[in-house]
Amino acid sequence: MLRKTRRILAVLFLAGITLLFLDFTGAVHTWLGWMAKIQFLPALLALNAGVVVFLLVLTLLFGRVYCSVICPLGVMQDAIARMGRWKKRNPYSYSPALSAVRYTVLALFVIATVAGIGSLTALLAPYSAYGRIATNFFAPLYRWGNNGLAYLAERADSYAFYETEVWLRSLPTFLLAAATLIIIGILAWKNGRTYCNAICPVGTVLGFVSRYAWLKPTIDTSKCIGCNLCARNCKAACIDAKHHRIDYSRCVACMDCIGVCREGAIRYTHARPDKETARENATNPATPHKKTAAQPADNARRTFLSSSLLLASAVALKAQKKKVDGGLAPILDKKAPPRQQYILPPGAYSARHFAQHCTACQLCVSACPNGVLSPSSDLLRFMQPEMSYERGYCRPECTRCAEVCPTEAIHLTDLAEKTSTQIGHAVWIKANCIPLTDGVECGNCARHCPTAAIQMIPSEAGNPDSLKIPAVNTERCIGCGACENLCPARPFSAIYVEGHTMHRTI
Repeated sequence: MLRKTRRILAVLFLAGITLLFLDFTGAVHTWLGWMAKIQFLPALLALNAGVVVFLLVLTLLFGRVYCSVICPLGVMQDAIARMGRWKKRNPYSYSPALSAVRYTVLALFVIATVAGIGSLTALLAPYSAYGRIATNFFAPLYRWGNNGLAYLAERADSYAFYETEVWLRSLPTFLLAAATLIIIGILAWKNGRTYCNAICPVGTVLGFVSRYAWLKPTIDTSKCIGCNLCARNCKAACIDAKHHRIDYSRCVACMDCIGVCREGAIRYTHARPDKETARENATNPATPHKKTAAQPADNARRTFLSSSLLLASAVALKAQKKKVDGGLAPILDKKAPPRQQYILPPGAYSARHFAQHCTACQLCVSACPNGVLSPSSDLLRFMQPEMSYERGYCRPECTRCAEVCPTEAIHLTDLAEKTSTQIGHAVWIKANCIPLTDGVECGNCARHCPTAAIQMIPSEAGNPDSLKIPAVNTERCIGCGACENLCPARPFSAIYVEGHTMHRTI
């Protein structure tokens, strides 16, 4: 019953968190957004003391149930491990803890977090790793399925579905997500919870706390027949059946050992093993039991990251169809200009604040309805979102990124705050401007500027009849990118946005 309950809760949490990354309408987050906010690292970076205390108390009461129920990467590993043992019964064995590796990784993680090195933090954090996988692999499949339904609905004169664009936001992030999925998948397939108990910094922290858990699996030595079935079904490799010991720092309370024990020798209880029996078994491991059973020598050691050298193969990208204007001239795709300063979304406050709080989970990237957020390729900010306006612009009425951010790296109180926050300023490039290059009227940038920061002025001083060119009032510009996105110049816009390291209110 305990194992079945744990599995049901784990499936519900995995499905809910996955839907957060798949949904592009914003409806799911209204109901399930709390699932992202109760993840350990996002809550810690958001200084959400209530959630952090709750998770610590939960661990002190029930052990590492967070890792087997709430953490999406942990539940995904359980699913892969279950598939890996489909034709292979009882594949696991006890192995000592890799304590040196665990605490070294944890120390590096803490240093990187304090120093604001978001790329290393995102690389090791379990929630961020799952977010990369969901955004780069599950979300495109979900959207392609939606587009297929939209295609069929349109032919049935129904508008229950609508098409959404599917595009590769960042090739480096995609390749890293592929490598993460392959490495963690192989480790889970072959060895179960190797990543959780050797690499994951959250698992190491909660493992230390779970040593003192009130409820935990306990071996009753008076009932144990030494069949070793519990150890051979333990994905965490933490049960030393020979000496009737369980390493509670690695136990994730999955209840598999309880489910497979035929003698009822393992119980989930706060009671400790009988001290005298434990002492007797420690001094005389060969003490006979009720029944005799052949116990294989448990000298196998899991190979640590044995398949970690496998790299993700390059994924062939779908060739884009050539677009033409009236069947004559090709319409070139826009290219990102060489910005001197990257652009952070409204509500990020500053580059320093954003780097210290963002886990690069890609939830805001997946949820952005305007296509302006994509993972950075810069090493110091690797995978953290930044803005670019080739596919859209940051609409004044949208606050979706702030709504879904679980760490408060992006925080907006209301729309008024967004429309008054200057994240950058527009810069005009004379050499690209259509009135000067083609000799025709334009004014697209001025017409669509939501703050009236762009005015059209005569290109020739003293000649009011000359073609008009844009003049930017940088004090009123908020950096939304409407001018850059809607500029007809190709491939580089005649006006683009330079970001600000420190946002200010205008």
